[in-house]
Amino acid sequence: QDPFSQKKQQVLKEIATTLGDVPDLSPKGSIDELCIPIMNLINAHQDMVTTSSCSGRVSVFVEGVKIKDESHTKIGGKGDGGHWLYVSHNKNDIDNWFQDKFEYSKVPSNELNHLSTRYILFKFEPLILHVKCRNLETASALYTTAMGCGFRESGIGINNIVAIRISLKLDIPIGYYNETNDKYVAFVDENYLKIVTQLSLDRFNENEKRLNMLYDAI
Repeated sequence: QDPFSQKKQQVLKEIATTLGDVPDLSPKGSIDELCIPIMNLINAHQDMVTTSSCSGRVSVFVEGVKIKDESHTKIGGKGDGGHWLYVSHNKNDIDNWFQDKFEYSKVPSNELNHLSTRYILFKFEPLILHVKCRNLETASALYTTAMGCGFRESGIGINNIVAIRISLKLDIPIGYYNETNDKYVAFVDENYLKIVTQLSLDRFNENEKRLNMLYDAI
C-alpha cells in the first residue's frame, strides 16, 4: 500500500472511531458538526483526505505575559499565561456572550504600557480546512475549485496539502486584564460589544454560504 493510502486509512479510522471527539489543539477539541458533510464528501474521493478542520469560531483571548529581552519583545501566547475567556463554534450561542464577564472603564492611558499590558482580543476566525492530496494534479484542482468559491486565502503546501481559507477574520482589542485585582476590564461599552458580535454573526453566515458553495462545487 502506498504512503498516501496508508495515511488516508489511518485518518479515516480515527474519524470513524472517535467522530465528535477527535482531539485537536483548539479549546473545543473535536470535529465541528458543520464540517462533517464536506469532510465526508472529500474523504469519499480516492485521492483526497481531510487532515484538520474548523468551521469557524468566535473567541475572546486574554494575552499572556509579554517578555522583553535585549533583542525583541515576545508577544505572550497561551504558554505564557494567555487563555481563552470565551469560545464558540456555534453562531446561535454568541448572543450576549459578554454578560457578567467584564468591568467597564475608559482607557486609562496613563496606566497602560503596551509592553506589559495583557490585552483582551475579540476574534472571529473563519473556516479552515486542510486536505492532503495524492498528487499535485488533484491538489491543484481542489485549490482552483476553492478559489472559485471565494476562498481567496487558500494555498498548496508541502506534500500536496491544500489549505482552504477565506479572508473573513476579525481581531479587535476590547479590553485588558487587570492583574492587580484579577479582573477583566473592557474599555468599550456593551453596545460596541453587541456591534462586533453582530459583525461576527454576519461572518458566520457568509462562512456557511461559502462552505455550501464549496460542497456543491466539489
